[in-house]
Amino acid sequence: MHIYTDCIPCILNMSLAAIRGATQGKDEGKDEKKIFKAILDLPLLRGNEWRITSVEIVEEVMKIIIVETGMNDPFEAEKMRQNQRMMAVLPALEQEVKNSRTPLLSAVKLAITGNGIDAMVSERPSDMTGRIPGRLREISLGGENVRELLARLQRCRQLLYVGDNAGEIVMDKLLIQTIKILYDLDVFYVVRSLPVLNDATRQDAEAVGMGAVAQVVENGIEGPLPGTILSRCSREFQAVFRESDFILSKGGGNYETLSEERVPGKPVTYMLLSKCPVYRRHFDTPIGQPILANSFMA
Repeated sequence: MHIYTDCIPCILNMSLAAIRGATQGKDEGKDEKKIFKAILDLPLLRGNEWRITSVEIVEEVMKIIIVETGMNDPFEAEKMRQNQRMMAVLPALEQEVKNSRTPLLSAVKLAITGNGIDAMVSERPSDMTGRIPGRLREISLGGENVRELLARLQRCRQLLYVGDNAGEIVMDKLLIQTIKILYDLDVFYVVRSLPVLNDATRQDAEAVGMGAVAQVVENGIEGPLPGTILSRCSREFQAVFRESDFILSKGGGNYETLSEERVPGKPVTYMLLSKCPVYRRHFDTPIGQPILANSFMA
């Protein structure tokens, strides 16, 4: 999905949050203005190029912030807090799924709800822990979408689960755990190779024990890109991608990039929240509501 006009102010708001996260304790006003000016000078933010994803613009923004601050991971401390908060409530979430009449559906809802832990949405990503159980009862994913997801899992022997954010990764783990109880398949969980925003890396996967339910694989992209562009991924990742017969993709960044890929016949299911006017129009889903979209990469 290429950018819309709405994407540019959203990227600028995210940029300011990342700058402030990286310049805390310094001469913030001076540093903020210098870095923000460099970002405003990016040609990609001037409306001269529209056949590009917001993810690719964010990568250029992050390169500037990293160079100017000397911090490779401005959101590192926040990611640790997100993981710790979600791990603390994981036993309660596991019980919620276990007690459900439809455990897999509840785990899917939890995984999508976790997509709200996002540095692109607010300066301080929301603490989801206090309101998740109540929200599950309000979420409707559409019967046909759920039936197609179940049919794909039934046919699947190797699942590639493309992860998104820290914190959220805990609910990904719970979903994978639930899937493996019901279906006989292998699962590969994809993380970013380099830090970007609050996206999950191998360090986050290790922090939440993802290796207990899936084989963790980095995407191999050599840049702070919060998405998945296949031509830039490592040979290892591309081999796993080819061998996997079903892709579960989390979050907006992965949707925006993977939806532009052309891999005939490869089934993909996107799980994310409708977070902005662009998604509201694109999916015809009100802001704040879950999206479960089955498609093919062709």
